[in-house]
Amino acid sequence: MWDRISEGREHNFNTYNDTTSSSLGVPYDYGSMMHYSKNAFRNGTEPTIITKIPAFSDVIGQRMEFSDSDLLKLHRLYNCTQGSTFLDSCDFERENICGMIQGQGDKADWVRTIKADGGPNTDYSNMGKCTGSGYFMHFSTGNASWGDTALLESRLLYPKRGYQCLQFFYYNTAHTSDTLKIHVREYDKANPNGKLRLIKTIDGPPEELWQLHHVSLDVKTKFRVVFEGAKVASGSVNGGMSLDDINLSETTCPEFIWRVKNFSNVMDTTPMNTSIFSPLFTSKEGYTFQMELYPSGKAGYPNELSAYAHLAVRQGETGQKWPCPWKQMTMMLMDQHPHIQKRMSNQRSVTTDPNMKATGSDLFFWDDPRKVGVEVKDTDGTTYFRGPGAGTAVYLTHLRAKSRDFIKGGDAIFLLTMEDVSHLTVTQPLPSPTGPPGTTTTTTDVCQNVQCLNDGICVVDEGKAACRCDVGDDWWYYGDSCQHRGSTQDKTNLALATSLSVLGVMLVITAISVICVKKKYMKRGNDDLVMSNMNAS
Repeated sequence: MWDRISEGREHNFNTYNDTTSSSLGVPYDYGSMMHYSKNAFRNGTEPTIITKIPAFSDVIGQRMEFSDSDLLKLHRLYNCTQGSTFLDSCDFERENICGMIQGQGDKADWVRTIKADGGPNTDYSNMGKCTGSGYFMHFSTGNASWGDTALLESRLLYPKRGYQCLQFFYYNTAHTSDTLKIHVREYDKANPNGKLRLIKTIDGPPEELWQLHHVSLDVKTKFRVVFEGAKVASGSVNGGMSLDDINLSETTCPEFIWRVKNFSNVMDTTPMNTSIFSPLFTSKEGYTFQMELYPSGKAGYPNELSAYAHLAVRQGETGQKWPCPWKQMTMMLMDQHPHIQKRMSNQRSVTTDPNMKATGSDLFFWDDPRKVGVEVKDTDGTTYFRGPGAGTAVYLTHLRAKSRDFIKGGDAIFLLTMEDVSHLTVTQPLPSPTGPPGTTTTTTDVCQNVQCLNDGICVVDEGKAACRCDVGDDWWYYGDSCQHRGSTQDKTNLALATSLSVLGVMLVITAISVICVKKKYMKRGNDDLVMSNMNAS
């Protein structure tokens, strides 16, 4: 809608034919991260883009994550045959269960099913929505004998990075004493048949819901992931252990999970400018933090999710450095699609700049919450101090939050981490004047009276001062003092001129050669004629 576009911004809507731009064989993608929103570059309140299919009007312009088509284009553009961090994914919808096998030496099996005695009644991938699908793996401890184990092993996997994150959903209706153990079976020359190594034991009371679990691995050789269900309790309990939506990637695992139950209702019923808080989480470096969420947005931002991160201090906590130096808190609303490569999770990060001041105050924003925060009573009756929050009022719109699989089974899952990023703030030293191998790398009195222009530097080369000029991707400086500027176009023109000169010389040489050969053959022809006349005489 050209009349609605801000003056000077029309070029953003230029169109190009397939000699300039390629879709790489992918259909038009309304969900692309690269697509403008309907209100892009508008000069008023009316949209600049109206989709030909009205249903996509509020879809265009997402900035959550690459779409499936974005990823397909990237793979085709850069000739990638596989994801650099992806190892495995399985939702058990196919009978081959993604190449997984039943372990040897156990006395029970994991069974592929759509329903289990004692629960669950549906899988987690489809939540019972699709007829003829909705499978998961189940180990019935109710039908097992005391001491029985069931091993479910992944296909063979080949790591590249040496660290992995295993993610899966687990439904536990077994006895409190029964356990699920996560192992890796590692293969090397010393263990050609694989050696089992315990990574983590998951135990605790049963809970009638699919729970998300993350397990950090550190495997460097060929391996399998092994899920071992064990019936430890004696007696009969009508239940068992169930697994679904297993994903393995070579990434670090999120540290904390905040599950907000009945989230759709929370969004619909929470008044605007009213917030809810996550539980307190403590990072591996000893800093406590939490996420604040406005389910109906802050004032002036209706139909939005607003998200903020806060530092906190519990009673008796010590040892932290204040103001908090360069910690990055990431708040991710997880897209709960079964396949990790098809997720479009939404995340924002907040970094604690220790030099940042609170608005209108001399206090540091990320200082000790006991100094700059407020006292809060926790759900268990204890008190703690919560510092000010930083984040965004436009974390995600309600429309997008209700799309895809952000809300599943009524619940939303937020993944939270805090990591140290101080290494990214280290100032890089300025490059010292250096020359080619064999040259002196420090300046002497020889350079004192030499002025190198355009950020050039003086070096001593074989006892003489010389300027080393600045070079960029599309230009370079040259001359005794780096006084001249050339460009890629200059290179092209120079190369073209040189090529034409060489071509001209070759043409001249060719012409001269042709003339000389022609004269030679003419002379030979005349000589033959004279000889012929003499013979005739």
